Amino acid sequence: MLDASGAVQGGVHPTAIVDDGAVLGADVVVGPYSVIGPDVRVGAGTHIGPHVLIERDTSVGESCRIFKGAVLGTDPQDLKYQGEYSELVVGDRTVVRESRP
Repeated sequence: MLDASGAVQGGVHPTAIVDDGAVLGADVVVGPYSVIGPDVRVGAGTHIGPHVLIERDTSVGESCRIFKGAVLGTDPQDLKYQGEYSELVVGDRTVVRESRP
């Protein structure tokens, strides 16, 4: 995913898993061992680092950076959540860092 000059180019690492129902924009980078699930849309120029999970029903804007180990699009942690439909919308140029214990 680096070109001959060392610049980042779009592409999906061979160890990453991208569901057939996911849509990746132009020049999206998906790092090693990342998993992109169904009904996920990723905007152009977004960089998804290694070991990232974007589970489902998520829209990520353009030119975002999602760092190693981040988890998006899973069930809400709200105690009132009872399994109803929910979605995650991440705006353009957002930076998401890894999870912390």
